[in-house]
Amino acid sequence: MAAQAIASDKALAAERARIDAVDARIVSLLNERAKIVQQIGRIKQKGGMPVVAPGRVEEVLRKVTGHNTGPLSAAAMKRIYERIIEEMTALESKNGS
Repeated sequence: MAAQAIASDKALAAERARIDAVDARIVSLLNERAKIVQQIGRIKQKGGMPVVAPGRVEEVLRKVTGHNTGPLSAAAMKRIYERIIEEMTALESKNGS
């Protein structure tokens, strides 16, 4: 039993390390997205455009749910991206003021 527990612990540690690596990539990509959002905010500010473009939000949500192949459901992916968009919009608003 002890050998099996050790093997399970090692397997669990390896999978957690994979999650840690994926999380690091996600953080990097979110920050890359945020920098683009900041640039878009500057463009909008110069053009006198509003921060929020509801049509664009819906377009992004349609695209990400369309790209989703699971195992997350389309509804779960939509909720995740709604939160990402909320945070990015707050960043854009903060930088535009």
